[in-house]
Amino acid sequence: MFSLTRTWAVMAKEFIQLTRDRLTYAMILALPIMQLLLFGYAINDDPRNLPTAVLVQDNGGFSRSILTALDNSGYFEITLQARSQGELDRALARGEVQFAVVIPADFTRRVVRGDKAQILVEADAADPSATSGAVAAIASLPQQALARELTGPLADRAPGAQPFEVVVHRRYNPEAVTAFNIVPGLLGVILSMTLVMMTSLGMARERERGTMESLLATPVRPLEVMVGKLSPYVLVGLIQAAVILVMARVLFAVPMSGGWIALILGLNLFIVGSLALGFLISTLAKTQLQAMQMSFFYMLPSILLSGFMFPFRGMPGWAQAIGEAIPVTHFLRVVRGSLLKGVGIENAGPSLLALTLFVMVVGTLAMLRYRTTLD
Repeated sequence: MFSLTRTWAVMAKEFIQLTRDRLTYAMILALPIMQLLLFGYAINDDPRNLPTAVLVQDNGGFSRSILTALDNSGYFEITLQARSQGELDRALARGEVQFAVVIPADFTRRVVRGDKAQILVEADAADPSATSGAVAAIASLPQQALARELTGPLADRAPGAQPFEVVVHRRYNPEAVTAFNIVPGLLGVILSMTLVMMTSLGMARERERGTMESLLATPVRPLEVMVGKLSPYVLVGLIQAAVILVMARVLFAVPMSGGWIALILGLNLFIVGSLALGFLISTLAKTQLQAMQMSFFYMLPSILLSGFMFPFRGMPGWAQAIGEAIPVTHFLRVVRGSLLKGVGIENAGPSLLALTLFVMVVGTLAMLRYRTTLD
């Protein structure tokens, strides 16, 4: 017959086992909290205060009024006063700014004469969702920016008469094709999911099967173990990357603008870093289940805070700080910059440096952690 006493005994045993498995206990408590905080605070589809560079060739009052109107809109934050068009182009290519505004030298004269005055707004449209709200806000600029200046003799140039025109130039993705942003980003996400998880399961699997003792009994040094275990997966990662890039071009017509040296260098750094992270996880996890759980803790912020699914600049400062510490963030900048912008090593330098630092730190920690298991 059914015994309530025996049932309670089994339940008590399961609760005790659950408290002993700290990682599973952390998954139960921390995962919902992490998801709530990330989706509630960090995710924003309508980013504001986007960094903007301006090239002002007309120092009249009308130009100052336009810059003030841009700042008051809430979508633009002027962070760079450029001195040449080349400086604007470099800032856009490096991703330092999201928009570049050019006010020509004859702007005031054309407004006063009613002679089709124009300003140029260049947008980094590699991520269409990051610029759509700001581009829509620009439409009201001609009616509002010069409302106070166009009075008296200039009343016939009132905002209702469109005193000037805003020419919007969407660079790197003029047709705002979402696939041009998502598909290159998938390269980083797929490599992270496969390489980190496969490597993290490696040593945990040996520990469960009992082959770990044989490996520890050998005179192989930690660096030799790590290089020997990770080398086959480097080839796996390169094959995956080649397949993804070919399919991106053939199926989705993703532009290949150049920057191949930066792309290849960033790809190799990211593959090695992901494998080193998986190796580090495998030295921390006791079972394959724990290795998968720890890998998932890494994957969730990598997808949400790297700029893959949501605009990076739409996140609050604390979320961007966390995102900057995630290697996927920097790898996505290298991939999108190379494929969509054709940037070289000189423009991709900060992201490549961050990936190099990640490889060095994680690789050192993995070797130190493996060395402690030899005791």
